[in-house]
Amino acid sequence: MVAPSRKVPSGKRNDSNKVFKSSKKPFKKTKDDVAARSEAMALQLEEVPDFPRGGGSSLSKKEREKIHEEVDAEFDAGDERVAKRSKGGKPKKRTPRDVDELGSLFDGGLTGKQPRYANKITTKNISAGMKLLGVVTEVNQKDIVISLPGGLRGLVRASEALDFTDFGTEDDENELLGDIFSVGQLVPCIVLQLDDDDKKEAGKRKIWLSLRLSLLHKGFNLDSFQPGMVVTANVKSVEDHGYILQFGMPSITGFIKKSHEGTQELKTGQLIQGVVTNIDKERKIVRLSSDPDSVAKCVTKDLSGMSFDLLIPGMMVNARVQHVLENGLLLGFLMYFTGTVDLFHLQNPLCNKSWKDEYNQTKMVNARILFMDPSTRAVGLTLNPHLVGNKAPPLLVSSGDIFDEAKVVRVDKSGLLLELPSNPVSTPAYVSTYDAVEDEVKKLEKNFKEGNRIRVRVLGLKQIEGLAIGTLKESAFEGPAFTHSDVKPGMVTKAKVISVDTFGAIVQFPGGLKAMCPLQHMSEFEVTKPRKKFKVGAELIFRVLGCKSKRITVTCKKTLVKSKLPILSSYADATEGLVTHGWITKIEKHGCFVRFYNGVQGFVARFELGLEPGSDPASVFHVGEVVKCRVASAVHGTRRINLSFMIKPTSVSEDDSIKLGSIVSGVIDSITPQAVTVHVKSKGLLKGTISAEHLADHHDQAKLMISLLRPGFELDKLLVIDIEGNNLALSSKYSLIKFAEELPSDFSQLQPNSVVHGYVCNLIENGCFVRFLGRLTGFAPRSKAIDEPRADLSESFFVGQSVRANIVDVNQEKSRVTLSLKQSSCASVDASFVQEYFLTDEKISNLQSSDIAESECSWVEKFSIGSLIKGTVQDKNDLGLVVNFDNVNNVLGFIPKYHLGGTSLENGSVVQAVVLDISRAERLVDLSLKPELINSSAKEVSNSQSKKKRKRGISKEPEVHQRVSAVVEIVKEQYLILSIPEHNYTIGYAAVSDYNTQKLPVKQFSTGQSVVASVEALQNPLTSGRLLLLLDSVSGNSETSSKRAKKKSNCEVGSVVQAEITEIKPFEVRVNFGQSFRGRIHITEVNDVGTSEEPFAKFRVGQSVSARVVAKPSHTDNKKSQLWELSVKPSLLRDSGGLTEVREQLEFASGERVCGYVYKVDKEWVWLAISRNVTARIYILDTACDARELEEFEGRFPIGKAVSGYVLTYNKEKKTLRLVQRPLLNIQKSIANDGGPKKDNLDSSIPGGDATLFIHEGDILGGRISKILPGVGGLRVQIGPYVFGRVHFTEINDSWVSNPLDGLHEGQFVKCKVLEISNSSKGTLQIDLSLRTSLDGMSSDHLSEVSSNNGYKRFERIEDLSPDMGIEGYVKNTMSKGCFIMLSRTLDAKVLLSNLSDTYVKDPENEFPVGKLVTGRVLNVEPLSKRVEVTLKKEKAGGPPKSESYDLKQFHVGDVISGRIKRVEPYGLFIEIDQTGMVGLCHKSQLSDDHIEDIHATYEAGESVTAKILKLDEEKRRISLGMKSSYFMNSDDDKAQPRAEENADEASMECDPINDSKSGVLTAVGDFGFNGTSLAIAQVESRASILPLEVDLDDIEEADFDKNQNQKLQGADKDEKSKRREKQKDKEEREKKIQAAEGRLLENHAPESADEFEKLVRSSPNSSFVWIKYMAFMLSLADIEKARSIAERALRTINIREEEEKLNIWVAYFNLENEHGSPPEEAVKKVFERARQYCDPKKVYNALLGVYERTEQYKLADKLLDEMIKKFKQSCKVWLRKIQSCLKQDQEDIQSVVNRALLCLPRRKHIKFISQTAILEFKCGDADRGRSLFEGVLREYPKRTDLWSVYLDQEIRLGEVDVIRSLFERAISLSLPPKKMKFLFKKFLEYEKAGGDEERVEYVKQRAMEYADSTLA
Repeated sequence: MVAPSRKVPSGKRNDSNKVFKSSKKPFKKTKDDVAARSEAMALQLEEVPDFPRGGGSSLSKKEREKIHEEVDAEFDAGDERVAKRSKGGKPKKRTPRDVDELGSLFDGGLTGKQPRYANKITTKNISAGMKLLGVVTEVNQKDIVISLPGGLRGLVRASEALDFTDFGTEDDENELLGDIFSVGQLVPCIVLQLDDDDKKEAGKRKIWLSLRLSLLHKGFNLDSFQPGMVVTANVKSVEDHGYILQFGMPSITGFIKKSHEGTQELKTGQLIQGVVTNIDKERKIVRLSSDPDSVAKCVTKDLSGMSFDLLIPGMMVNARVQHVLENGLLLGFLMYFTGTVDLFHLQNPLCNKSWKDEYNQTKMVNARILFMDPSTRAVGLTLNPHLVGNKAPPLLVSSGDIFDEAKVVRVDKSGLLLELPSNPVSTPAYVSTYDAVEDEVKKLEKNFKEGNRIRVRVLGLKQIEGLAIGTLKESAFEGPAFTHSDVKPGMVTKAKVISVDTFGAIVQFPGGLKAMCPLQHMSEFEVTKPRKKFKVGAELIFRVLGCKSKRITVTCKKTLVKSKLPILSSYADATEGLVTHGWITKIEKHGCFVRFYNGVQGFVARFELGLEPGSDPASVFHVGEVVKCRVASAVHGTRRINLSFMIKPTSVSEDDSIKLGSIVSGVIDSITPQAVTVHVKSKGLLKGTISAEHLADHHDQAKLMISLLRPGFELDKLLVIDIEGNNLALSSKYSLIKFAEELPSDFSQLQPNSVVHGYVCNLIENGCFVRFLGRLTGFAPRSKAIDEPRADLSESFFVGQSVRANIVDVNQEKSRVTLSLKQSSCASVDASFVQEYFLTDEKISNLQSSDIAESECSWVEKFSIGSLIKGTVQDKNDLGLVVNFDNVNNVLGFIPKYHLGGTSLENGSVVQAVVLDISRAERLVDLSLKPELINSSAKEVSNSQSKKKRKRGISKEPEVHQRVSAVVEIVKEQYLILSIPEHNYTIGYAAVSDYNTQKLPVKQFSTGQSVVASVEALQNPLTSGRLLLLLDSVSGNSETSSKRAKKKSNCEVGSVVQAEITEIKPFEVRVNFGQSFRGRIHITEVNDVGTSEEPFAKFRVGQSVSARVVAKPSHTDNKKSQLWELSVKPSLLRDSGGLTEVREQLEFASGERVCGYVYKVDKEWVWLAISRNVTARIYILDTACDARELEEFEGRFPIGKAVSGYVLTYNKEKKTLRLVQRPLLNIQKSIANDGGPKKDNLDSSIPGGDATLFIHEGDILGGRISKILPGVGGLRVQIGPYVFGRVHFTEINDSWVSNPLDGLHEGQFVKCKVLEISNSSKGTLQIDLSLRTSLDGMSSDHLSEVSSNNGYKRFERIEDLSPDMGIEGYVKNTMSKGCFIMLSRTLDAKVLLSNLSDTYVKDPENEFPVGKLVTGRVLNVEPLSKRVEVTLKKEKAGGPPKSESYDLKQFHVGDVISGRIKRVEPYGLFIEIDQTGMVGLCHKSQLSDDHIEDIHATYEAGESVTAKILKLDEEKRRISLGMKSSYFMNSDDDKAQPRAEENADEASMECDPINDSKSGVLTAVGDFGFNGTSLAIAQVESRASILPLEVDLDDIEEADFDKNQNQKLQGADKDEKSKRREKQKDKEEREKKIQAAEGRLLENHAPESADEFEKLVRSSPNSSFVWIKYMAFMLSLADIEKARSIAERALRTINIREEEEKLNIWVAYFNLENEHGSPPEEAVKKVFERARQYCDPKKVYNALLGVYERTEQYKLADKLLDEMIKKFKQSCKVWLRKIQSCLKQDQEDIQSVVNRALLCLPRRKHIKFISQTAILEFKCGDADRGRSLFEGVLREYPKRTDLWSVYLDQEIRLGEVDVIRSLFERAISLSLPPKKMKFLFKKFLEYEKAGGDEERVEYVKQRAMEYADSTLA
């Protein structure tokens, strides 16, 4: 700001736009320290908007007015009113009462009076646009709290903290604030707005600030920055060498270098200060230094013309004292500016009254700008040493602290300045006049003297001044709670009601804190009218409930206030047995929730409420009620407290009658689906719990019971199975109650081999846990839990199931009990299982009929089992008859069809039937009309009936444990109704299952079936009047318990025993021997040598045989199923001496012959039993070589068939052999290097391992076609599990047929012969096979003769071929120049285009397709170079050879011929001479005397022409022609002309071989393995050592390599034309060179000199290919500089539009510098930087990355990739390259790269990126990570079938079948449109078809049909 230039007249400034309007009453802010105290209080109150402390609001209006008047009077000292001004401001022309808060400093400083008072910032005069220096006090999630000058508090929203918002996302914005701002940091800020609410007091106005530099630096430009200036900036980004900054100006950026001195790194967005070191005006970059010392000491220089807008809070300036004011200083700085310093911002914060003496005029000081107001141009400065040092003053005291020895430093009119004795340094404190004394304001000098020691309490803090606000009032020391930190839960205090609302009351503590009393806590009972209960102004006693987030909650409930019990204010205080008061917050059926202090909550279970059973808690308690409760238990980790309203707990120990295993009774209290709670009848009030599974032994009955029980019912017999504190675990299971005395509760009570009752308490995959009494638990391993080893435990047992357990082992040291639950060893020995069923059924029927009258319940008494009853037939159906009873209502009888006794009855017929069963619940009676049952039950019958039925003798009653034969009469779900014929057809009942088999499939019974059972219980009330039986099929063995208990005799291995055969199975014979020993004779233990077809044919059940014990039983089986191993081999039985050990053969050698028996056959393998423990398998293709036998594979190996084979491999661990049925021969040429016997070979599951022993050249094998290769690729044939061979296209059929593949399909079995075994280039074995039947061993002799006579021989060697030999073959490859044909698997031949046909071939590829059968003759054979040329032209039968048909003697040089153009080529015309069939070449140079640009435009095929013969080559049968017009006009010179043309033609036909491997330019024209075969036999040897040239077929046709022959021709004519030759010698030499060079160029040969390359680049200047070859040529000459210059020329020459061509040159340039640069890295970098400016940068980066990766410079590649992901962070391909690079180098931080990529990439690219990353993980990373990526993206997009398809493809590539199928199952279970589902089903089907599993294929089809049906439905 330049002062003189302003034209505003002095005193005429327009101040009408100022925000701060003065009140009508003069208010001297500078002296009103009461207002300062009010502001300090407001600072605290702002933090608690809900319940603010008092402070300024505690003064009444009159008190405030009085204080203002007194203070003003003291400062004014008379009637004269001095208007408030800015520092140095001129008095305004206003009324004396119109006082300004901030005046103009500049004008008044020059022309007006000096101001009396320094400026201060208050809530009244702060305005929008002000710039202030503040200190960060809090960093919250959504805002920042900043302490401002004068004790004010401002807020910064998160959106106003930074200028740029593109950093991070919305989610991490909260974390961003905490990262870039720290408490205590000094920040410049600008006022955005003030919350001006008239209802609020000024002290509560919220000040909203902004830290955005665009607002602070408004008006700045590049010229504003000066070296040495301190500026504030935000870190915009972090780079490798430093940080990029932004100043809030879009065009100007800053930069700070990273310091390597260990300083803390900066973060993006961080606000920093720096000193300007350099300004780059062209690039608009300002470089800063962030050294803290430099920043703190740097002073802004005096610059002429600095405007007011360039002043920034925090800027340090050199200032001069201009005037000492009443409460501060007036300073001048930066030449034109003035500012004031407050009394609290002097250099010494603890200055006494003589402070003015320290500041004489013109004193120079360093000051920092504290605030500035643009509207009034007022500036505030500070001299505080901490702030001048650019640090916030330290805060060493806190609110509420009390200091007894505070020293008075200064006494002012407005208050006291004290020195608080804090550590390490003293803290200044100020006490206003109001806070100094209790009563009216008096002169403080009378009461307080400097140096006095007084007691003070800290009210608040002014952080930026480092000043404490204190009070001396006694009331401040008395209050128990002065700050929120003083408030403790449970504290009892007085408080005054200041407002009452519908939600509760606001009360104020004596110290000024405010709290809320919620409505429910205003009284013990519900308060409907709170304003009547609480009067405003009333003082009441409250108790603090909690203080959370500075919000205090209190209660006025008398019980809580007066409670003497300890309070519960944290979960850690909850100890068991603690009794305390709480209040109910929620009541539910299962209990109450009780709350305590500080939000602690507990739960009282229903049983602990002390209610009567069945009563409702809500009727006894109410929400808000204060209750006394006891802590029953507490889990601090889960913050869970269990309470009880019963203060004295009932102990189980008090009641002696209750212990484990005792029987109790109780009343039901509550019922849930999982358990029943009962009150146990005892001395105390005990709770018992019966889980749902423990209501009955039968699962279905237990479910029915829990649905019928009601609260209040009494349960009489309950077993205590566990005691947990005062809670009893009870059981109502009949099986446990009946055997309660036998149930064990301790290890000492367990006896091995005993069977005890228990229940399943847990199931795991490996076994089953069974519990008895208490916590005594046993474990049944899977092998001992179920008889069927493959069954699933979860499908065999359920938790809570009653079981019988056989104790196998008790290990007291490890506290382990091993059990067996197998039915074979734990079967029931009585009928308790079915007895419990009927007893429970009675209970259920009683529960169902509890509300029915007793008269209706007595119907059961009228029916007794076995009695006769009369009834009337009501209905008749297919199942039987329904009968009504006259004397009983609502009860039906049913007679099944089986029990009609052969009678036919109609509706209404009266019948007399016998009662078989009664169903109480269904009110149904089962009846029978069978005569034998009726007669047995009749007591009084008629005479006619007695005559028929009394013939039978009366049987005696059955006895207990008697075994009887019974007949099944009716089959029920849980039991059978039986009749016992031998006991007068007595009716009995037996269970179909047992305790341990409840969940297993039940054995099926049919009516009329005979069964054997034992009588276990006679009719009595405990059996519901039924006779109970136990089936033998349920109990297992029919042996009696006495037999089972017999002691087993000794048995030793090697002893000979007599065994009785009990059962004959397919592979073993079961026998019994000794006393209850069981054993088996394996099928391999019958005969000594070899195998017989039926080894068990001589055995019969019951037969006794002599056998030798060869092995003990396995200890893993339970004792009942242990089997000894026996043998009846004659060799073992002949040994008279006892064998102590009989060993099984476990060693096998490769090639050894073994025998076995088939026990399993699948689609691929035959499984044999070799011995007891050794098995073998034979692959399908190893069982035969004939295709018919292989097709009947499964039929050839029935189960039990004896099979022999030869050992191929042996796996000792698994005891498994791999056999083949052919002897293993030791032939030199086999796949293995040594064919001798080998032991312990690897298992054949290793690919290729099974082929290394038995496949040799010449072997005849069985095979299966696995793939038919396309074209003429032949067949891929499988000859082993993992071995494949290849059948060449010519080896498929004996005879030459047009399509050898006809009749063949994949999966077809074939017979094949091994022709050759060799190693491929990849290191794998290659096996060549043949399917030709004419080969030795492939068929019978007769067939082979026929086939060999009819079929053409295959030529395997080139020596077998000779010219003119007739051959046949298949076209292998066809091009425009000719084709190749296959003569055999080792020989190919070439056919030139001219030899394809006698006629013109327009399109060779269509007329000679691949695979076509052709017939031809050999033209030429070169054995050394293995080249064969063939012609397909037909010749007449018996005619001369083709070589003779070309008779050139009929022609002479100079003859004129006529012919037809056969073919037009770029180098000339092929002309067919009329009437001869011979073809000659007219070279391009001989067509015309004039130059012809385009031959194709001038001549066409088929056109008739006239030509002159120039040259005849009889040896090569070539004719050279000329068509120049001069040949026909000048006949005199026709002798001389041909010779010259001959030489030119000869030169043009030369084809110089180029063997320069360095150039690497020459490329193949066609895919031909050999060329240049048209040579004379004389030159074959000379050319054999030269590599064949890769040139065009027509070039070969026209080439002439015969230099020797050429010399001979020249010698013959030398004498004749020597003179003429001498004259033209020089001309011919030049012609030769020109012709040779042109020929090479015409025939696409690589140029051989720089001149030729120059011509080429001039003709194709935009071809990067030509330029790159030119560079390669120079590199081959080691001329690197020349190569560089060519690259530069290319970049200048290529058209700018050819971007791809230019890029190719750049890439070549990269490669050049990478190979030859010095140093390479720097050289490449320079070229790269240039390339970026001319080409697409992304392409250039990718190209250089490719160069680094190809040359394996991974460090440079990684560095480049890091740069790429910064530059192209939204490119999916770049991130994928980064992922691929990390995976290739096995780096670990893949996930972090993925996360970074997802943050940077647009959301539309996320799916592509995640899926491609997952594919990369599958291919070269971790498949599990790939799966997790796919799973994550499919969770969001489950209907994207493309993602499913890619996921499935990757899993299929890995080949984990279970994973693939489970993924397919998930996919086809989706709910997608039919089109997408069809795709998924089709893919599933293709996968299963590829696997070859027909069952799975059918399964997929079935699933697809189900989906189709459901969709149509």
